[in-house]
Amino acid sequence: MTVRPIILAAGVGKRMKSSLPKVLHRICGRPMIHYVLEAVHAAGLAQPVLVVGRGAEAVRAELGDVATFVEQAEQRGTAHAVQVGLEALPDASTILVLYGDVPLLAPGTLRRLLDHHRDARPGITLLTARLADPNGYGRVIRSPAGTVARIVEDADASPEERAIGEINAGTYIFEGALLREGLGHVRPANAQGEYYLTDVAAWALTRGARVDPLTVADPTEVLGVNSRRDLARAEAAMRDRLLAALMDAGVTVVDPATTYVHAGVVVGEDTVLHPGTSLEGETRVGRGCVLGPQARLVDASLEDGVTVLASTVTRSSVGEGTHIGPYSHLRPGCRIGRRVEIGNYAEIKNTTVGDGTKIHHKSYLGDATVGERVNVGAGTVTCNLRDRSGKKWPTVIEDEAFIGSDSMLVAPLRIGRGATTGAGSVVTKDVPPGAVAVGVPARVIRRSEVTG
Repeated sequence: MTVRPIILAAGVGKRMKSSLPKVLHRICGRPMIHYVLEAVHAAGLAQPVLVVGRGAEAVRAELGDVATFVEQAEQRGTAHAVQVGLEALPDASTILVLYGDVPLLAPGTLRRLLDHHRDARPGITLLTARLADPNGYGRVIRSPAGTVARIVEDADASPEERAIGEINAGTYIFEGALLREGLGHVRPANAQGEYYLTDVAAWALTRGARVDPLTVADPTEVLGVNSRRDLARAEAAMRDRLLAALMDAGVTVVDPATTYVHAGVVVGEDTVLHPGTSLEGETRVGRGCVLGPQARLVDASLEDGVTVLASTVTRSSVGEGTHIGPYSHLRPGCRIGRRVEIGNYAEIKNTTVGDGTKIHHKSYLGDATVGERVNVGAGTVTCNLRDRSGKKWPTVIEDEAFIGSDSMLVAPLRIGRGATTGAGSVVTKDVPPGAVAVGVPARVIRRSEVTG
């Protein structure tokens, strides 16, 4: 059985009140449509057809060539959207229909749906869910044999039918010929004047076709995102899923309710995530790290044994055993070595820092190369902006240099190996290896040979 997926992603999303296409709103760092596509791929299905509408170009730009795109120029309901999608699948014998705004549907659930349809061969297999509060959803009325007898919309249901907790989750597998014929019988006989896919199932039942229900194990999987409130609920459910996977892999999450993680983040065993930690983008964290409280990592790469306390690390790499924080900020482009100490209120940007260096407090290093075992005193600043064009000039501090507190290093500048700058110095000229420079402007007052 070859199944071709159609993903409906053309909805306007009026309740979102947004200029962004609904399926591009992010959940745990990724547009929600990515989760649907990943589930389809993980279930072993062929490249899907994606039906797009408003914002089609933005959706295409985000997704590239992972789907075959067809455009529903006029939104006339879900049945019409499927009809548009079928134009790209003229010979498909079995069709899976699912929604681009249902991001929590798991690959395992899709596989169960596919297996049932393949083995039982009904005309339609319909995914259902049992909800504690089914108000607003179409109810699934089963026959004595357990198949679907009717689907009753909430507004049309009797009190007895409203008491039924099983609802239509909106994901279907259709036999292709039945779907095509059924679409021809759907009429817009509703207040919205739209063509509804549920009417195809209703028509199929009148023709004696068998419609099998398959109940999802976890009802949160079928949560649709139609509003900002739904978006927040989906974010929370996805975050719970991601944190559970991390904990199962040996990561300690002290307080999942206040820990935030994006899809795609990797964290090694025995790492501890304290409250207020946020791991975003393509962050990679090694084993035995301690993050937080209040640590934020964005596209960061941390080797084993790193501590980040109440600090931000963005698009930077950090070597083994380094300690960062509290209240430090590593801006993009930093390459921090092993066993480095970066302390209170240090800001570093586009800078390489060698092993064993200490930058303990209230310093700014930008566009610099700092060697190994350097001590950077409190209040040190690399003055790297030199002209109106915004060009940044480099500072080089060689191994084992000692930079005194409140040193102003006016780039371009090189501080030689083992050199010292005095507290409060404004250094405008290179300092030779082993020399001592003090004053405003700084002058070399002592020179010495550096060996080794």
